[in-house]
Amino acid sequence: MSRIGLTPIDVPDGVTVSFDADNVVTVKGPKGELVQALPRTISFTRDNGRVLAARPNDDHRTRALHGLARQLVANMVLGVTQGYEKRLEIQGTGYRAQLQGNTLDLQLGFTHQQRRQAPEGIEFELPDPTHIIVRGIDKQAVGQVAADLRAIRPADPYKGHGLRYQGEVVRRKPGKTAATIVA
Repeated sequence: MSRIGLTPIDVPDGVTVSFDADNVVTVKGPKGELVQALPRTISFTRDNGRVLAARPNDDHRTRALHGLARQLVANMVLGVTQGYEKRLEIQGTGYRAQLQGNTLDLQLGFTHQQRRQAPEGIEFELPDPTHIIVRGIDKQAVGQVAADLRAIRPADPYKGHGLRYQGEVVRRKPGKTAATIVA
């Protein structure tokens, strides 16, 4: 039994959640609007400022979609009220970032700068040249943009240089050691 799917979603004041005949959900709130197509087998009902998800049967696939659909709507409600952010940090000598408008210029040890344009609905913020904050209302988009940035130069396991999520622990490998010659 899906425990996530059975949990009701609290809808705060100022947020509207609507479903159409094709099970496309639209969530509007103070930070913006999100639209998502959900599986048709899952039905949603509104009850006293809450949204409930229900499934028609106990098939394995339907149970999995029940929890997924409920969590997608919950993430949308949270996104339009609070928003999401991912924090990245840059480590390495000479590695830094600059923000020009909504374009992020990264110097990560390559012969040329890496430029990344912020997609629609995503904002970059630089508290200092070695920290990047990716913000937006769509949880999936924020995570994908952060992962794409990190993929430019992932943290090196030998020296630790590169881009990493804030708080990410990089397992360090020992480098080469000088072999002792025994005569």
